[in-house]
Amino acid sequence: MEFADEYFMRIALAEAKAAFSKDEVPVGALIVYKNKIIAKTHNLTEQLTDFTAHAEMQAFTSATDFLSNKYLNECVLYVTLEPCVMCAGASFWTRIGKIVYGASDDRRGFSRLAENILHPSTEVVSGVLADECSFLMKAFFQTKRN
Repeated sequence: MEFADEYFMRIALAEAKAAFSKDEVPVGALIVYKNKIIAKTHNLTEQLTDFTAHAEMQAFTSATDFLSNKYLNECVLYVTLEPCVMCAGASFWTRIGKIVYGASDDRRGFSRLAENILHPSTEVVSGVLADECSFLMKAFFQTKRN
């Protein structure tokens, strides 16, 4: 049985909510290989005191470890927020087959800053459950302003 992008994005959203509860920027990510989740994580930048500990970076590390292969060309990255340039650059090196993201990031998203940063064979799907992903981000930053 083939699952739809929305199915996996809902799981990524659950990871983003876990990040929110830890006072991390609520971004969740997972990597799927042959319709099976092989990596599931969220931002850990505050917990690890590491600006590179974005959800996508954690997922890449976990997935490559699981597959014992540095290339993820047969995998799909699901992430609740458009990847930043750092994460998009890392995705280039993994040769990720497909990136599916929820909310666009008008300030730091790769498509606004470096559109050609992805591997040429990487397919991109944007806007999957975008409203739900965006709402969570807005709610988090609203708590920071109060």
